[in-house]
Amino acid sequence: MKFVEVAGARVAFRVDGQGPGVVLVHGTAGDGETHWGPVAERLAERWTVVRPDYAGSGQTEDDGRPLAVTELAGQVVAAAAAAGLDRFHLLGFSLGAVVAVQVAADHPERVRSLVPLGGFVSSADSRLQMMLKLWRALAERDRGTLVRHWILTGFSPAFLSSLTPQMLEDNVALGLATKNWEGVRRQIDLDLAVDIHATAARVVAPTLVVGCRQDQVVPPAHPRALAARIPGADYAELDCGHCGPLEVPDALLALVEPFFVAAGDAPVAAASRAR
Repeated sequence: MKFVEVAGARVAFRVDGQGPGVVLVHGTAGDGETHWGPVAERLAERWTVVRPDYAGSGQTEDDGRPLAVTELAGQVVAAAAAAGLDRFHLLGFSLGAVVAVQVAADHPERVRSLVPLGGFVSSADSRLQMMLKLWRALAERDRGTLVRHWILTGFSPAFLSSLTPQMLEDNVALGLATKNWEGVRRQIDLDLAVDIHATAARVVAPTLVVGCRQDQVVPPAHPRALAARIPGADYAELDCGHCGPLEVPDALLALVEPFFVAAGDAPVAAASRAR
């Protein structure tokens, strides 16, 4: 784990692999490892992969003030710069997709391409507001139920049915033990206030917006609306629940790696990477 100081925060980040840069931005209640582990391991065979933990997650420390998308975007850019990346491809998941759009809009000179996965333009939708307020209440009163709710709504029914009851309970226990619960509360508060209509319209990087066909957290209508807002964006869907990086990492990589290559800076061939 590495750290960089930025605007009063000590931001933790991971760096793996070598080659052109890819920055992965996690979602609410996750971190660079829990949301991106399987994807990062594969990408690191051909790319330099940077995974920051923005405020409220992982080992990042800050002063506990309310979060802002612009602040988290600044932390992502600072981690990328500290890892030696002047320019990079950018893949963000859920709230991380929102943060990634902000990075691309504010730092066009750094972002070679942008892939928001399971992202949204605004949380003003009444269903999304109800769900996030439920998260907020359960984070205060019944965290075990909240983790179970996340699992049930975050993955497709078929994927969950493929796991044993003990595996599911082990994941509940892991979620309860490893979350920064005060950070989770702050991130949910930010989710409730998201509106990047104007920000998305400023993105100039080649963009592939990805939705998840069975997503119960951010249904496909939201990423489709995001794609419509970003000039020239393409749109694709994965057949999975919200947690695509964990449920279908191979399918996700099959979408994003060719997109990164087409956008510039082809990666080092795996066969030439002997160390």
